[in-house]
Amino acid sequence: MFPTTVNVPSTTTATVRPSVKETPVAFKHPLDPLTPDEITAASLAIRHYVAEKPDVRAIKFITLYLLPPPKKAVLANLGIPTSAGAKPEAAALIVRRAESDVDTFEKLPEAQHAQISPEELVATEEVVRKDPVVQKLAAAVGVAPHQICCDGWTIGYDERFPQQRRVQQALVYARFSEHDNIYAHPLDFIPVVDTNTKQVIHIDFPPTYKKTPNGLTLSASSTAPPALSDAEKALAYSGRQRIHPPLAGQNFLPDLMAEDNKNFKLRDDIKPLHILQPDGVSFKMDGHELEWQNWKMHISFTQREGIVLSTITYNDHGEIRPIIYRLSLAEMVVPYGAPEHPHHRKLVFDSGEYGMGMMANELSLGCDCLGQIHYLPGAYVSNNGTPAVIKNVICIHEEDSGVLWKHTDYRPGGRSQTVRRRRLVVSMVCTLANYEYIWNYYFYQDGSIEFEIRLTGILSVYVAKKDETSPHGTVVAPGINAQYHQHFFSFRIDPMIDGLSNSVIESDTVPLPDAATGSPANFAGNAFISKETVLTTEVGRQFDWTKERRWKIVNSARKHHVSGKNVGYSIGMKGGATPMMARPDSWVAKRAAFVTNALWVCRDVEGPKGSRIWPSGKYVPQTRVEPEDSLGKWVEGKQNIEDEDILIFLTVGM
Repeated sequence: MFPTTVNVPSTTTATVRPSVKETPVAFKHPLDPLTPDEITAASLAIRHYVAEKPDVRAIKFITLYLLPPPKKAVLANLGIPTSAGAKPEAAALIVRRAESDVDTFEKLPEAQHAQISPEELVATEEVVRKDPVVQKLAAAVGVAPHQICCDGWTIGYDERFPQQRRVQQALVYARFSEHDNIYAHPLDFIPVVDTNTKQVIHIDFPPTYKKTPNGLTLSASSTAPPALSDAEKALAYSGRQRIHPPLAGQNFLPDLMAEDNKNFKLRDDIKPLHILQPDGVSFKMDGHELEWQNWKMHISFTQREGIVLSTITYNDHGEIRPIIYRLSLAEMVVPYGAPEHPHHRKLVFDSGEYGMGMMANELSLGCDCLGQIHYLPGAYVSNNGTPAVIKNVICIHEEDSGVLWKHTDYRPGGRSQTVRRRRLVVSMVCTLANYEYIWNYYFYQDGSIEFEIRLTGILSVYVAKKDETSPHGTVVAPGINAQYHQHFFSFRIDPMIDGLSNSVIESDTVPLPDAATGSPANFAGNAFISKETVLTTEVGRQFDWTKERRWKIVNSARKHHVSGKNVGYSIGMKGGATPMMARPDSWVAKRAAFVTNALWVCRDVEGPKGSRIWPSGKYVPQTRVEPEDSLGKWVEGKQNIEDEDILIFLTVGM
């Protein structure tokens, strides 16, 4: 354990440093997440400070999280060296500090808004359900007020609304029984809600596509939004009639599926599969720190990133070798491909606008996790400053993963050898309205690391007329259209391969240059080489399938004992590299520049509030351009990244 104190500053648009008595707190690891008691203490300190401000009438907490200590201080306290072959630096005192975004304390600049909280999403549904205009519109298509449901979405991009208003768009559905699948009954209008005033301030009606002799034609004159008006004029602008929601259940709960279809039954022809570890698991946990098969790492929970893995090392025959200082999902964006207003607003940053941790599930044994499981809890601040606790939010277990290595001597009497592969799994499941994301970090016995994203849940849908088709979606059930869309994820790697001074090498596989078939150097025409280039200044790089491009993170101060090359890790992302379908000057490209490159490398710059973390900026909701404090702007600095303390951001998608 290390000596520490609590010092709780708070930030909204500016940093507020209330005078708080420093209270000693014991922690096992410098990067342990804030406990529920610490969240309570921090929010109480802020409330006491605000109570002395007569001009502040209300306060709403949005985030409250640990301000990380300096990187070198953390490594020194853990005894991890910062350079190849060196001894750890002397340990120093670490002060435990927290940061909070307070929504109504000091106003952010008009272009900046903190994340949307779960309470605000719930409140949006209540606002929509009680609005008299919404009730009238719903009644016209056979939906009663108590049957109105909606998913609150960020507004995305809509210049008709002043940026100083905190607004959401509401995707509206009907629910005809208590647990009915709302996505089976989409409604044909989309309200816009002011989250702070709790008012419906506008209602949009998407147009539809009509079949004509010249092909599909949009019912509205343009995909652009109309001027703000009342609901009647908005409907007239769409150029179409009202559409009733489909009534078929399309349920996913087995009991409701049986009600919908008397012939429904679950599979009964599969035998039980039992996963047993009679001698227990092979990993050891000490608080948030884990050890398994030479790996050692810290596992944390944050309300924005979800799982954060830190201070990852590998015990190489007694030598503790640093691998990664911090690894997490830093951002993600889901741009939809329907161009007609208001569907083109469906451009959501599920991490930066909502927070993966806040949307995480409490996991259950036998369903979400199978085998002998160790769970970690998570806690985040609610709007009133109290901690919201998710009991089993991170699942840790080990599993068989097929064959690690095998070879057979085919000669008569030859022997064979097969080695099974065991892997450690650190996972979380998050629900973002209709979608579920399953995040799996895998660690293998051969020293490799893998990150897997699984998408499940239900597609985001909109109502369609009978026999209506759209060039920008597909009909998934009668009267239900699912729009085309993409998912992009930005993973942040803060490497420390045998120390903090690392470089990135770009490797392209190309035919042997200037050596035609039949030439002395390439008689058969089959020669190819790997061309390696060290990236020297901050940069974003695209994936090139034609060259089998890959990147390596290396430490030039240490050589491999056989090849003589720099030690390092290769990044294998061919299966995840995905081109953006939107245009380069589109709204998504403006707001989420990280999607334009598969790999970004920049210098790590530590400040009083930590390092560079957020690719699309800290405050994402309602942005219209790329913020100054974001990945695309960082690389414009063109700082040296060779043999430096660097950050790597990987963009993968589907």
